[in-house]
Amino acid sequence: MPEIYQLRCRECGKSWGNAPRSFCEECFSPLEISYDYEALKSIASKDKLAARSFNMWRYAEFLPLPEGFEFPNAVGGTPLVASQHLAKKWGLRNLYFKNDAVCFPSLSFKDRVVATALAAARRFGFQTVGCSSTGNLANAVAAQSAQQGFDACVFIPADLEPAKILNTAVYGARIVRINGNYDHVNRLCAQIADRFQWGLVNVNLRPYYSEGSKTHGFEIAEQLGWRLPDNVVVPMAGGSLITKIAKAFRELVALGWVEEKPVKFFGAQATGCSPISSAVKRGLARFEPQKPETIARSLAIGNPADGPFAIKLIRESGGWAEDVCDREIVKSIQLLAETEGIFAETAGGVTTGVAEKLVREGRIRSDETTVVCITGNGLKTTDAIVADYPATEAIAPKLEAFEAYLDGQLAAVKA
Repeated sequence: MPEIYQLRCRECGKSWGNAPRSFCEECFSPLEISYDYEALKSIASKDKLAARSFNMWRYAEFLPLPEGFEFPNAVGGTPLVASQHLAKKWGLRNLYFKNDAVCFPSLSFKDRVVATALAAARRFGFQTVGCSSTGNLANAVAAQSAQQGFDACVFIPADLEPAKILNTAVYGARIVRINGNYDHVNRLCAQIADRFQWGLVNVNLRPYYSEGSKTHGFEIAEQLGWRLPDNVVVPMAGGSLITKIAKAFRELVALGWVEEKPVKFFGAQATGCSPISSAVKRGLARFEPQKPETIARSLAIGNPADGPFAIKLIRESGGWAEDVCDREIVKSIQLLAETEGIFAETAGGVTTGVAEKLVREGRIRSDETTVVCITGNGLKTTDAIVADYPATEAIAPKLEAFEAYLDGQLAAVKA
């Protein structure tokens, strides 16, 4: 594949070729991957896609992959679930859940970004890779490093959910727990990347890493029959995913693969860590950093790196940002599971709860096509809901015992 991409500053536009760097040395703004779209038109086609397996590598031409890259595993290709029960409950005709809770190999959308980051790590000669993480990213780095033969060292806040720590440790990665929140961990990782020359996927490999998120958006458009939705509800931690889904849609429009139309982007956060949604609702040009205090730890980033870009996108698209409290998060996890059979982690409770709030506020209309993004599996955050499901008393293995049990259940319902 010819190299048709390079790093470019998101503010001043200066090009930086391809290297493990994340910011412009001229204006200190973040870098992102820029493509030659005319060249893309000559090598990418829907016919080529149709012959490939349905996973993120289906969109290889749209990703920053080195020439001769061999696809290591089948990341992505997750279902777009057409809602039946919640759509009816909320009064919507076309409601979908993009379910990355079943993404391979570690059950979150972070598998997508790690896949492109490790392609860059291989290109730049890193043997040790790592990340600063609120959980899902550590899982994905550990799993794919084991698959591809990298040494992995991940850095996490000390209070992370036990299931996410276990889901990293089982793959053999070194885990460094830090007494502090994600923002403290991330600052340390920036220093470590420079000192040890390691490939930290969301630090010095961040521009390559974030491009993997686009495949979430590509799949949405293709699964809708190469159409764009009217609304997308996206959880926000650092703010990158919402901007990359928008970038995916723009690229499909640029290539003429989908018809251009307005898409409203709605950002979802937990009330206990809502710098982006707070800025949108208060009409601020920039967010004010917050100290995280929420059960949605995967979204607990008080100083989001892509916050300004997320705010700008939300406003320009005609969308909005909302947040929900911890109890609403739990109720929304339960609601999604009980109606659609999707067990989401706390971030999924956030997007589901925010989507419901947006419907009530009249920001999402009944005749529109709406996609709610579910980004992680509920098995990762069972501690958030376990208190709501105490163990029931065991009964004897006898028919009369079961009949007595049923009588008790009926009596409880009538009461």
